[in-house]
Amino acid sequence: MEYTAYVWREGKHVLAEFPDCPGCQTFADAGDALLEAAKEALEGWLEAHLVDGDAPPQPKTHRRAPTGRKLVHVRIDAGLAVALQIRWARAGEGLSQAELAKRANVSQQQIAKLERPGENPTIGTIQKIAHALGLNADVELTA
Repeated sequence: MEYTAYVWREGKHVLAEFPDCPGCQTFADAGDALLEAAKEALEGWLEAHLVDGDAPPQPKTHRRAPTGRKLVHVRIDAGLAVALQIRWARAGEGLSQAELAKRANVSQQQIAKLERPGENPTIGTIQKIAHALGLNADVELTA
């Protein structure tokens, strides 16, 4: 999963902001360092929203950047992507964690753990949750 950043140079710095994540921005002294800083800022922003119990915004497709900026796609950690997708799907169905847990035949604590950043669920658990939400769980390894 990836989010789009708008990137531009301002003086000695290169800046990045994420249009789908209000207030999420960062800067670096060089372009290569910016990608690492952007990923760190984005993941921190998303994790903070998950920890607060919110469903952060889903990434949108951006075809153009504003004048003077370029588009850069920043991929997030797979574990964080799974936590976000579970949170979004549960919220989209209007389910509480307890209701999803009952559907998936797991504990509410397991759902809460899956929606927190840094957890490492098994593929089997992800499949159970996906099935309970009427979704498929596909695993894809990309370069």
